Amino acid sequence: MTEIGIGIIGGGYMGKAHAVAMSSVGAVFDTGLRPRLEMVCATTADRADRYRQAYGFARSTDDWHALVADPAVEAIVIAAPQEMHCEIALAAFALGKPVLCEKPLGASLQDSRRMVEAAETSGAANMVAFNYIRTPASQFARQLIADGEIGDLTWFRGEHTEDFYADPDAPATWRTQGMSNGTMGDLAPHMINAALALVGPIDEVMGVVETVHKTRPGPDGTRDVTNDDHAQIMCRFENGVMGHMYFSRIATGRKMGYAYEITGTKGAIRFDQEDQNALWLYRAAGPEATRGFTRILTGPAHPDYLPFCQGPGHGTGYQDQIIIEARDFLTAIETGRPVWPCFRDGMHVNQIVAAAIASSAERRWRSVSSV
Repeated sequence: MTEIGIGIIGGGYMGKAHAVAMSSVGAVFDTGLRPRLEMVCATTADRADRYRQAYGFARSTDDWHALVADPAVEAIVIAAPQEMHCEIALAAFALGKPVLCEKPLGASLQDSRRMVEAAETSGAANMVAFNYIRTPASQFARQLIADGEIGDLTWFRGEHTEDFYADPDAPATWRTQGMSNGTMGDLAPHMINAALALVGPIDEVMGVVETVHKTRPGPDGTRDVTNDDHAQIMCRFENGVMGHMYFSRIATGRKMGYAYEITGTKGAIRFDQEDQNALWLYRAAGPEATRGFTRILTGPAHPDYLPFCQGPGHGTGYQDQIIIEARDFLTAIETGRPVWPCFRDGMHVNQIVAAAIASSAERRWRSVSSV
């Protein structure tokens, strides 16, 4: 086993999740590389020091440049706002350091293209942190589809719906400013990534992107909302499958509505992240009277479940997805081989987002390759 010094930029919600994952991944998966929490960076020295003490880092800083340049920091996790992703990644790759970047990959398609070029020029390991698709249930869904268990795919429906802005009187924050923080920048990438993983590349899209609550209360009066509340995409996959996706931060009652339905010629699959330890499978076989969706509870027979628990139906949780993600990142570093989703995969997600936004503005179908 070999230690590797980890630096995390951002110590908030996702920074904490990555710190916990890096602390736990070696024990869960017996990885060849064992992370050492070397340095954490936050916006102020006091906040960074609080994160250092709380999460177990050796050192802290309020200067991300110092973290990236430090020789004891051998791999970097970017858990900072999207606007910072590109500059940090470019600095890290210039030093040949591996990078795990939170989604979306940068604040724009232009950012992500620069990040892909830098990553591939450096040859360093690179991954985008799409964690929801890593649940044992969704990994099993991918396996079933690849094995032809539901036949040739004919239809995909996906959604990522939450309700944290369903109340029109909820105050304006950074989340209501700038397209990279809106629903298409924040929630849509997760389900688009799932669609690419489960069905394959997308050829063309028809998007409708809307801001429902155009103003929100602010500290100094009403503030304009400059990004989107919800959106939908009709899409055609390269393999001919027809699809639809819906994304919303105003979906009253939905807390983690990362859900999909996939129809094939021999069966169908349903999944909902609010019940993340179950997958629903329909097989078009046997007498019609006994056919129906079967609820499959995840257990040791499913991908990446056993390292966490030996009991079927006991379940895994959100933090476990981040630990699986950390294992994959360490694998990419150790083997020198790309592990999905790499930066180029993240760029493809951003390309679909950009095509959908352009389609909405132009009120017509757009080829993904046209943006």
